[in-house]
Amino acid sequence: MAIQRSTAESELVVVGPDEARTALPFDQLVPALRLAFASGATVPPRHHHDIPRSEGTQAVLLLMPAWQEGGYLGVKVATIYSGNGKRGLPGVYSTYLLCDAATGRPLALIDGAQITDRRTAAVSAVAASFLARADARSLLIVGAGRIAALAADSFTAVRPIDRVSVWARALDKAESLAAHLRASGHDAVAAASLRDAAGEADIISCATMSTEPLICGEWLRPGTHIDLVGSFTPAMREADETCVRRSRVYVDSPEAIVESGDLAGPIANGALDRQAIVGSLADLAAGRVAGRQSADEVTLFKAVGTALSDIAAAALVYRAVAGRTGSLG
Repeated sequence: MAIQRSTAESELVVVGPDEARTALPFDQLVPALRLAFASGATVPPRHHHDIPRSEGTQAVLLLMPAWQEGGYLGVKVATIYSGNGKRGLPGVYSTYLLCDAATGRPLALIDGAQITDRRTAAVSAVAASFLARADARSLLIVGAGRIAALAADSFTAVRPIDRVSVWARALDKAESLAAHLRASGHDAVAAASLRDAAGEADIISCATMSTEPLICGEWLRPGTHIDLVGSFTPAMREADETCVRRSRVYVDSPEAIVESGDLAGPIANGALDRQAIVGSLADLAAGRVAGRQSADEVTLFKAVGTALSDIAAAALVYRAVAGRTGSLG
C-alpha cells in the first residue's frame, strides 16, 4: 500500500508494509529502541478480548496502548484468528494508530505486521548489546518464520556476527532460510543437529511456537547468550529449566514472568526464584541494573512484546515519512 497524504490536518497518513519496512532499518531501529527503553513511556496492561466463534476456533482481539509525555500516543490493534489457515488467510492482522499525545490528533495509520516483526527482532538486538559477549561472532537461529528471518540482520547491528546456523523441525525450511540469508550476504548454513549447533553458538535466538523445551542447558558452552522470543503463553516453552538455572535472566517487561512458560514454568516448579530475575530491558537501558558480568557467564533474555517498542517503532516510521514528504504534523 502506498502512502496516502493530505494537507488537511484531520486526515491520516496511511503507511503500508513496504513503506514501513523501508523506514525501519535495524541500524536506526535498534538505537531508537534503546533510547525508548531508557527514556520510558506510560504502558498500560495490554487488553485481551476473547471472541466467541461458532465453529469452535479461537479468536482474540489484542489492544496495546502507550503514550509519552509531550510526544506520541498510540495503540496497536491486532486480531488473532486460529481458523484462518483453513481459509487461506493469515492468522494475525495488526494495525498501528499513532497520535499526537498533546492533542490526541491522529497522525498515521501504519502496517502493524512490519512494526511487530521488526521491533521484535530489534528488541532482541538491544538486549544482546548488553548481554552478549562483545566478541560474539556465531549465531544460531532456531525457527524459520518471519521473526527468525530477521534475526541475522538485527544481531549484526550490535555484534560482529560472521557465522549463522539455522535449525528448524523441518530441515527443508531451515535450508530455505539459510539460502535466503546467504543471498543477503550472510555466511549461513542449515544445522542438522540442534544439540551440536547450540554447543557451538555464541548467541542462540529462538523464535518458534514450541510447547516443549527445545534448548537444553547442558548443551551450552560458557559465555552463551540465549534469546527467547517465541513463548508468549504459559503453555509454550523454548528452553528447559537447566537453561534458566545456569543463566542471569532478564526480561523485556514484567509481564514476561507470568505470560511465558519459559519463566512461569520454572518459577512454579521452584527452579527459578522470581527475585532472581535481574531486571527488565528498561532497567538495562537506563543503567539501573548491570548486564553481562564476565566472559563465561550464561545470559538469558525473555521477550513477550511490549507496547513501548511498538510506539518507538511507529514514531520512527512517521518521522521517516514526514522527512521524505515534508512536514506532516
